Amino acid sequence: MHESPKKILVIEDDNVTRNLYLKGLEAKGFDTIGADNGLAGIQQAQEHIPDLVICDITMPDMDGYSVLTTLRQDPVTAIIPFIFLTGSSTKADVRKAMELGADDYLTKPSTLDELLRAIAIRLQKQATLQYWWAMKLEKAPQSVFADNTTAIAEGVSVGVGVGDSEAVATLGASASGREAPDTEIMMPHKSIFPYIPQLKEVFDFIEAHYHQGITLCDVAVAVGYSPAYLTNRVAKQTGETVNCWIVKRRMAGARFLLQNNDQTVEKIAKALGYQDVSHFSRQFRQHHGLPPQAWRKEHQLVSQKQVKLWQNC
Repeated sequence: MHESPKKILVIEDDNVTRNLYLKGLEAKGFDTIGADNGLAGIQQAQEHIPDLVICDITMPDMDGYSVLTTLRQDPVTAIIPFIFLTGSSTKADVRKAMELGADDYLTKPSTLDELLRAIAIRLQKQATLQYWWAMKLEKAPQSVFADNTTAIAEGVSVGVGVGDSEAVATLGASASGREAPDTEIMMPHKSIFPYIPQLKEVFDFIEAHYHQGITLCDVAVAVGYSPAYLTNRVAKQTGETVNCWIVKRRMAGARFLLQNNDQTVEKIAKALGYQDVSHFSRQFRQHHGLPPQAWRKEHQLVSQKQVKLWQNC
């Protein structure tokens, strides 16, 4: 199948520089779009959805920082790779560009070869991320909870993301050998995530894949945002970063598995997406003040007491 040429948008107020880049890129087989100011560049990006944007920083009316900020706030253009061109190379300027979510930063004068190398690297990285994630989703095993947690903790009916103590009644019936009540006691389907419709896709993805070792970049690719934009958006609306929410979901799963089955800490860590059990143990201790095994002993004892109370009712 013939692959269509990549589309590059060049936003540059200097006509000579802009035309030089446009002609050079066209000669290398790219489709090109030119814009002579920031506002025109934003309109072109929203209309044509280029594969990559090259943008000058110092322009009249709207500078490159404002262009990038605007594009990152639009879900349609948020994930487009973005390269700055500027005559300044101070650390402050570079830091500001990266903090806003720029993918690269070239100082003028830049040769066409330097620009082409930067473009190739960004496009290859984008393609690699998309391919890697597509393969990961294709091979992904089912979630620990989606695969029916009763296979791990028999007799417990589980709602996704539920509180730990809510399993006691059904667990007690199973552990004691008694018949469970005619009406099975189901745990409430209570998510750890806040109800924010604008972030539903983000939280749904974390819920479905938290046990697969996902990171911020994985979530960003899946929902079509840049990592920087997604981080700012989630933090602004929840007060927590994407990575924090991934860890919180894993910790909720860890509490349930530790309290309701006898698998080793190593197996539980692996089931939750951790490659290193030490990393899991450190994170668990940071969140709960105890290492996993000590927390398990303490809370299984509490559960046993609650079961006895239930049996005597």
